[in-house]
Amino acid sequence: MQVIKCKAAVAWKAGKPLCIEEVEVAPPKAHEVRVQIIATALCHTDVHALNPELNEIVFPVILGHEGAGIVESIGPGVVNFKPGDKVIPLYTPQCRKCKFCLSPQTNICKKLSRSKNLIADQELMEDKTSRFTCKGKPVYHFMGISTFSQYTVVSDINLAKIDDDANLEKVCLLGCGFSTGYGAAINTAKVTPGSTCAIFGLGGVGLSAVMGCKVSGASRIIGIDINSEKFTKARALGATECLNPRDLDKPIQEVIIEMTGGGVDFALDCAGGAEVMKAALECTTVGWGSCTLIGVAIGDKGLNISPVELIMGRTINGTFFGGWKSIDSIPKLVTDYKNKKFNLDALVTHTLPFYKINEAFDLMHQGKRPLGSNNFPWRDSFLHLQRPGLSCER
Repeated sequence: MQVIKCKAAVAWKAGKPLCIEEVEVAPPKAHEVRVQIIATALCHTDVHALNPELNEIVFPVILGHEGAGIVESIGPGVVNFKPGDKVIPLYTPQCRKCKFCLSPQTNICKKLSRSKNLIADQELMEDKTSRFTCKGKPVYHFMGISTFSQYTVVSDINLAKIDDDANLEKVCLLGCGFSTGYGAAINTAKVTPGSTCAIFGLGGVGLSAVMGCKVSGASRIIGIDINSEKFTKARALGATECLNPRDLDKPIQEVIIEMTGGGVDFALDCAGGAEVMKAALECTTVGWGSCTLIGVAIGDKGLNISPVELIMGRTINGTFFGGWKSIDSIPKLVTDYKNKKFNLDALVTHTLPFYKINEAFDLMHQGKRPLGSNNFPWRDSFLHLQRPGLSCER
């Protein structure tokens, strides 16, 4: 196997635009797979990583963690993949051997269980070296997969084989945001038939949570966002009512409690930030109300609540990748999409060629973020980048 020269969007410094550069991608080593990326989507976690105030990742780096592609070559010891397979790279590994993978109680793998910084983790391969080089310098991986490159190398425990007839330009969305929101409702909250739900934040994750609540049989799904333009799509995907907190004369949790006669059964926070998390918890009913936290806000100070909220029977859950055991679950979600169990297509807001990736970042920045202008939710919209191009925009 030879080194492949291709184009990738390299982040040289925090807070700076990405540069389309020629990079060298080394052959895969033991238990590694080299993948040709066909399509990738832009997520707010990629934006988060570039924030100069965080200092959480090392540069230069190739970002991207939500893509789909085709296996180009395999390293020694790889038995579950062959060249030509359609695959989805996964930032959530599944080794299927550790105590976490063997437990039905979590989808966290031992490879991640010791990390407090999941964004910075997996910046090198298992042998502590990179497979990317640019201008003679090593370039770091991002979350183990780096999908902003025409070719990438991933561990075989960070990869799911999917059906040969899967539409890669659509199912790439299963790599992060959709699976997170949809799974938060189904796997983590375990929304029940006939229940009432409140979804805070109607970006891609929130809309996916709406679909999860609908599939679970919820009778009322209340969508909340400060951008009322999102309400039409939310209703089309299953929301029964929508509220804009800026249009109300009292706190959103009080309005929801009045609407539902005491609070919803399930609340899912897809925006992040202490104020939104608090509202999501307080809008649930006493006795059995469940609040699931999905969104992550930059610089957030954490959730400050009274123990009474929990003593009265409410619970708080957190979800990572929607609770899906990645390698086992993603192929099934691809099949569900093919069988029209949910609508991925509705989540794509823009489609751009790869060389316009900085324009994609600009579009995401320009969008009205849900529930708080200072919050960076995991996703505000799906910005879909098709087949990487060969020109460079700086």
